[in-house]
Formats: sequence, structure tokens, C-alpha cells
Amino acid sequence: MKNIVSKSIMFAMAMTIIVSCSTVKNANKTQKGAVIGAAGGAAIGGVIGNNVGNGNTALGAIIGAVVGGAAGGYIGNRMDKQAERIETEIPGAEVSRVGEGINVTFNEDAGVYFDTNKSAVQGASAETLNRLAGVLKEYPDTNILVEGHTDSAGSAEYNMSLSQQRAQSVANYLASQGVARGRLTAKWYGENQPKSDNSTAEGKAKNRRVEMVIVANEQLKQEAINKTKG
Repeated sequence: MKNIVSKSIMFAMAMTIIVSCSTVKNANKTQKGAVIGAAGGAAIGGVIGNNVGNGNTALGAIIGAVVGGAAGGYIGNRMDKQAERIETEIPGAEVSRVGEGINVTFNEDAGVYFDTNKSAVQGASAETLNRLAGVLKEYPDTNILVEGHTDSAGSAEYNMSLSQQRAQSVANYLASQGVARGRLTAKWYGENQPKSDNSTAEGKAKNRRVEMVIVANEQLKQEAINKTKG
């Protein structure tokens, strides 16, 4: 998984602190996930603090879904496999394994984009989302948050509306391709969560994006707990 990287420096700091306090050595990715979960959400929350929320809602959603312990390791193993499938099917997407979840970012260079001032899914974007829908249907025991983001061009009010239309358009399109609608939630943030510098064309292109968060649903959480009891 050459492109699957840590999404957040702050989250990486939290993991480093927690793992360094553990006694597990030479742990694989899933085992490390179990150690992180066992150390408790309070430690992660203390390190990340205000960086979750207005600063990074995707990260906040993943942390909010943490089960922890051995069950968290079980979920992490399932997420590893799903992340690999997404990266294989959509090599241009930025796929990040974070804790017990997956964060996928699509921008103009990564397969999902929109015509200026438009929100319709078409052309190459439709092809990308078709492939993504196929993977999501292979792993039905997850919930998906779809986030819309824009650059700073135009008014803040207009950008908020445009990001709403795009997030809902992507969620609706995935549902039309057979992803259960009950798994999908759309949220939008306009220009409020830039990833790059809006003063440059390159930075604006990175900020015009759709992000997705994939986390375990209640059925998978219960399965993980049952499978790892004792």
C-alpha cells in the first residue's frame, strides 16, 4: 500500500505517545491498532485537543468511532484490506489509514471533480465513483461520511452552498450505484477547512475536494467485540 499514509500529524503524535508507553514490540499494523485502542481514547483526545472539530472533522469522525482494545485491532485488520482495495481500484485517490478508519480524499487530480460552479457527477468522476461503489459493496459493514470542501474563490455563503450540493451529489450517486443509503451521511464545510494555500492556483485545486471517512458500523463493532472476547 505504497500510498496509504498517516493523515494527521497530530494523530501520529498521539499514536507515538501511546505506543511508546506500551510493552508491545515489533507489532504489525493491526496489533498497533489494538495497543492504541487499549490505551484509551482520553490519551488521544488529550494530544489532539482542538485540532479535532472545526480543524479536521474527518479525523474527528474516525476518533469518535473508536472501539479500542483487541476489538479495535480486529476492525483495523478489516480496514487495512478495504484500504488496499480502494487504492488498487482508484490509484489516484489519497487513501489514509487512520486508527480504526479510512480517510479518502478526491480532488481534481484524483478522479472526482466538478465543472466550474456545478455539482453533477459525470464523466471520469462517475467512473471513479463506480469503482468506489464496488469496493464499498464488498465491505457492507461500514458507514461512510461524505464531506464537501471548496477553495476561497467567491463568497463564503456561495461556497458553503456549493460544497453542500457536491457532497450530496456524491452521496446520492453512490446510493444510485447500490451502496445502501443508510450507510451514507453528507456534510459540507465550504472554504472553512483548507488543506493548502488558497493564494495559489495549486493550493486552490487541492482545497476543491471531496473527502470520505469510512468507519465500522454497529454490526462490525459488535462482531469485533464478540470475536475477541477473552
